[in-house]
Amino acid sequence: MNAGWSWYIVALVALNILGCLWLIWWTGRRRPGDPAATDTSHVWDDDLTEYNKPMPRWWINLFYITILFGLAYLAWFPGLGGFAGVGDWSSRSEHHAQKAQEDRRLAATFARFDGQPIDAIARDPQAIALGRSIFANNCATCHGSSAKGAVGYPDLTDDKWQWGGTPDEILTSVLDGRTAAMPGWETALTGIGGKDGVLSAMAYTRSLSQGVRSGDYFASQGQPLFESICAACHGIDGKGNPALGAPDLTDDYWLYGSSTEAITASIAKGRQGAMPAHRELIGETRARLAAAYVWSLSNPSTKAAASTTPAAAVAGAP
Repeated sequence: MNAGWSWYIVALVALNILGCLWLIWWTGRRRPGDPAATDTSHVWDDDLTEYNKPMPRWWINLFYITILFGLAYLAWFPGLGGFAGVGDWSSRSEHHAQKAQEDRRLAATFARFDGQPIDAIARDPQAIALGRSIFANNCATCHGSSAKGAVGYPDLTDDKWQWGGTPDEILTSVLDGRTAAMPGWETALTGIGGKDGVLSAMAYTRSLSQGVRSGDYFASQGQPLFESICAACHGIDGKGNPALGAPDLTDDYWLYGSSTEAITASIAKGRQGAMPAHRELIGETRARLAAAYVWSLSNPSTKAAASTTPAAAVAGAP
């Protein structure tokens, strides 16, 4: 807040306080010539009389005490523009203090999972419950509360993993994030394969998972295009490369959809999916719990073990 706005707020507060003081003083006193309390002559129903009595002194004094309290409050807390207050209080410091207190409480809860392997954590029912809660608060926005994903957001409950599905690979995805870099190939494919270059590459790419139909001209024309451009990342057989985040094109899972339009858009314009890093956001231990929960979703045998493995088992895991 700059000095001009600060002085504006101070002046506004001062005017309001002075206005309240003047109003109480002006309306709380009797003046010469005022009628007596019983001289208003307003009577209804023979015995209901309107009087002109001022407020009791103790009531007026309460108003003055309230104003004094307000002045003390504004002096102690930062209520006058840029004035920090003699109490040195701020909502930021209050937040940091409460956050530190809650962080200590959470650290005690998570302490026994520090550095534990993901597959070991996944066998602990309490850890899975904590991981589910962390997932709901941080991951469900994109992947859905059921972790089934959506168009452009991977399904985490199956066995298809673009960046690898081992416990350590999943943990790396959660901690450090992932950035996909599928470039657009419309210009290159048109230059090599003519005006039907993108269509031919799309037809061959889709045939990898659906099979080549007899006499599919575009798929046959697209194979050399795929091998010269796409195989560098996806492999000559289209099986993909988890180290690069290049998906397997031979299965039935398509992150952005398997329609002609969706695959054509991916090839022509590219895709730039981004999984944000959570290391700084939730810390390593909570990231491990979330990763363990995610890993358990695609490993049913681990879930079964978690339902029977006591919580203390993880504490002795290597």
